[in-house]
Amino acid sequence: MANEELKFDTLKIRGAYNSAEHNYAASVPIYETAAFDLGSAERAGNLFSFSELGFIYTRVGNPTTNVLEQRVAALDGAAAAVAVGSGMAAVTYTLFNVAENGGRILTTPYLYGGTIDSFKKIYPKFGVAIDKSENFHNPEELAKDIKPDTKAIFVESISNPNAVIADLEALAKVAHEHDIPLIVDNTFATPYLLNPIKYGADIVIYSATKALGGHGNSIAGLILESGKFNWGNGKFPQFSEELDYTLRDSEGNSRTFLDVFPESPFTWRVRKNYLAYFGAALSPFNSYLTLIGIETLSERIQKQVENTKKIIHYLEDNDKVEWIKHPSAKDNPYKELAEKYVPKGAGSIFSFGFKGTDEEINKFLNAIKLFNYHTNVGDVRSLIINSPKTTHGELTREEQEFSDIAPNTIRISVGLEDHEDLIADLDQAFEAASKNN
Repeated sequence: MANEELKFDTLKIRGAYNSAEHNYAASVPIYETAAFDLGSAERAGNLFSFSELGFIYTRVGNPTTNVLEQRVAALDGAAAAVAVGSGMAAVTYTLFNVAENGGRILTTPYLYGGTIDSFKKIYPKFGVAIDKSENFHNPEELAKDIKPDTKAIFVESISNPNAVIADLEALAKVAHEHDIPLIVDNTFATPYLLNPIKYGADIVIYSATKALGGHGNSIAGLILESGKFNWGNGKFPQFSEELDYTLRDSEGNSRTFLDVFPESPFTWRVRKNYLAYFGAALSPFNSYLTLIGIETLSERIQKQVENTKKIIHYLEDNDKVEWIKHPSAKDNPYKELAEKYVPKGAGSIFSFGFKGTDEEINKFLNAIKLFNYHTNVGDVRSLIINSPKTTHGELTREEQEFSDIAPNTIRISVGLEDHEDLIADLDQAFEAASKNN
């Protein structure tokens, strides 16, 4: 059956895979090879002129990775996808591809600390300016922040660590009125909770290291495109230029990415230019691990969402908790947006404010026994971290304030353990933090 005829839970297990094309292997094989035989001079000519698509070198394409790319594209309703070595590589390649030769990216303060820090340290040195706007909840005001050389709007669908929900439909409307794409990092939501393309997103990014893979055992990133954005509208000349000699046809005629890949020019340009020459390739083994993780995506995410609600309910009655930031919490300002965009749940990552001193926070973290104290999220194991000192520790205090990261912020990523055990662990840690030395 074609992918478009299958439901989500069938696609996540069987999408983009025909065992007959892989020696009838029931599970997707790991093609652990650096290169592929070209077969003949004629076939080599076809491959290098793109009149036939196939595999040449694992740095730019591999059968195991190809199944991962096509499967996630099917789950998201995307035209195409390209897998890369990490979530940060996905962010970097995406923004460089869209703002090449200089330009601006309009973004929000509500982002992962490493993304914010890279925006400050790296992108300006490559001619890409970053504008952070406070107007993301006011589309009319946000439109005023778009400059003539703004190349894209970039947001996280559910933010790290405070679970801010982006109004994707409104943001897409503003972006498209100015002929620029909306780029959405959908890492926390995964396609199980949210399909950004459905609401107008043009490019979707994942750190597949997180909830997509779900087991904390591999680093991976993905870039997807909707296939609907007009990259030939004049704002993105890199897609129309005929400078890429390797795009010529078999008769030597020059062609552009829009000519050769009309339905997926963005991801193909990432693959041919940035993946090929910057080289953050995803290994076939990590592609395989990510595919295995995706097979249980719905079941994992649903239980994690349920566990999250129960833990938040417990924390709301704890006198050592000053505040909780997640749409499941009482009086959260993003409840309405969450009901629209993530009706199955707003993910399993949230933050709370520890009511106490820095010393008590450290005692609390040191007393934790069941939660893993490290920087990953979306794992089957429950995780805990003090974000201002770690995941957002690159930011100055002023930058943390701008991003609404309070000094007493604790981030939790809820796993698949029994919620009663998790609550008991938090309870004993709160009690330990309250005891005098």
